[in-house]
Amino acid sequence: MATLAGQKLRETRVSLRGMTQLQTARMRLEPCCEAHFEGLHAMNRLPEVMRYIGGGGPETPEATRAMIERVQARWADWGYSWWSFLAQDTGQVLGAGAIQHLRPEAGPVTDFDALRSQPLEIGWRLHPDFWRKGLASEAAQAMAAFAFDTLGAKELLAVRHPDNLDSQRVMERLGMHYRGLERWYGESLATHAMSAQDWRKR
Repeated sequence: MATLAGQKLRETRVSLRGMTQLQTARMRLEPCCEAHFEGLHAMNRLPEVMRYIGGGGPETPEATRAMIERVQARWADWGYSWWSFLAQDTGQVLGAGAIQHLRPEAGPVTDFDALRSQPLEIGWRLHPDFWRKGLASEAAQAMAAFAFDTLGAKELLAVRHPDNLDSQRVMERLGMHYRGLERWYGESLATHAMSAQDWRKR
């Protein structure tokens, strides 16, 4: 089983009406839903959280609700999408992360069948109150295990703004390797990759 800073992670999977909840030592990863709205918006409205994401601007309440609706549809159709990271002891929203398909271009998706042919991406974000506590790495381990062991992914990519060195460190701790600048979401993004074979060699 994966270890992080010498601590064994507890990774269990629970099906919630076809959606998968993941458990780690400190968090429950639950599929994003309306019950998480306040915590998700409290995070996504912060400029420091959104600095390297999309256009870099704070998210409106309407945009957060629309995101939850899209995520719920992807969970229903595909069985994977975005999770909210909830504290095991309090249920507080600490962050969010996803296994989803990368898009070469920015903007709304119109062809979901075509999107499914794109590589799988792992991604995460945390409320600043919970930065630098190892939570991103803990969640990334659980999400990667789900992608490789449950979905049977052959490869997993992660992308970041070239200046986002904190995300780079999480990707490296996960065991991903840098493969250069590539065009995703309409931008030139630093792209990291890990194969299923690499995952099983850790």
